[in-house]
Amino acid sequence: MSTPPTLPRTLKSLVAAGGCLVLAVTATACDAGSAASDEKAVTVYSADGLKGEKGDGWYDRVFADFTKQTGIEVDYVEGGSGEMVQRAVREKRNTQADILVTLPPFIQQAEEKGLLTAYQPKEAAQLTGAPQDSGRKWTPVVNNYFGFVYNKKRLKTAPRTWEELLGSRYKNRLQYSTPGIAGDGTAVLIKAIHDFGGKQPALDYLGRLQKNNVGPSSSTSKLAPKVDKGELLVANGDVQMNHAQSASLPHLGIWFPARQGGRPTTFALPYAAGLVKGAPHPGNARRLLDFLLGKRAQEQVSAIGRGFTVRRDVRPTDEHARALKSLMDGVEIFTPDWADIAGNLTDHVDDWKSATGS
Repeated sequence: MSTPPTLPRTLKSLVAAGGCLVLAVTATACDAGSAASDEKAVTVYSADGLKGEKGDGWYDRVFADFTKQTGIEVDYVEGGSGEMVQRAVREKRNTQADILVTLPPFIQQAEEKGLLTAYQPKEAAQLTGAPQDSGRKWTPVVNNYFGFVYNKKRLKTAPRTWEELLGSRYKNRLQYSTPGIAGDGTAVLIKAIHDFGGKQPALDYLGRLQKNNVGPSSSTSKLAPKVDKGELLVANGDVQMNHAQSASLPHLGIWFPARQGGRPTTFALPYAAGLVKGAPHPGNARRLLDFLLGKRAQEQVSAIGRGFTVRRDVRPTDEHARALKSLMDGVEIFTPDWADIAGNLTDHVDDWKSATGS
């Protein structure tokens, strides 16, 4: 997460005011007369993937429940993970966001840029990856894994290897979101570096792959509908977002590339949240973060959001939880060096641009 995460979203309204692009649940953060200036408000900047087109996503349900319980309205602003961090940086002298939710390595980047403030959630002991005494200023709210999608109607089986994607059948039928802008796009580079055994071999491969690549995309979630229609055969994504999208995109299949002769691999790519330093509604932000991490909300992560809970004491058995478990069987999960990736992200992206001519 830019940002499982286009994932259809009906509660969106695009507001171009003063150069501000806002997706609003109840009001827009750019409008001086909006609920963002009211004490009964909280503003969330988030990577896409957790909101539904028909108001049926995890965010939709949890935000509505939170407002019903507390009277606090949620203003929602959505974009790619890198885009959300960049926006928060621009607004540092006039902070608008209360909570920032992005995929790694952008949440680490937000922390390094001084955008986040420390907070230990109420039930940290029950949470996987909670900050506790680590000194870290963010916590996962929905666990997730990086993946790819393919068109099940046009391809009898998913491609198995990276090398297959170099074939002529994928010419202009393959696309991945832009590293440095989209969280899942950055994940393509991270996985390639792992699978090919280093950055230079990964860049060499991605340079060769560029002949089949349609071109840049700032949003990963917009690629799945193109795959479902057959405009693309393959694109990148993430498990939560694509599994949720498959409810309305019947030709969408999820897969994990392997090196030729190797096993399919992936890595955890959670939606991670931090409280924004200097936020206009810090108390409301703490209440909402605790609500997102509460047992009731986390019990809905798989059933509604089609993601993976972050609570140790929640063991879902719904059909989506079972499907997700089956999907991950046999896939090797590795752990990236997030400190290195976050610290050298600009160099990694610049090298990718040079290798691909992007």
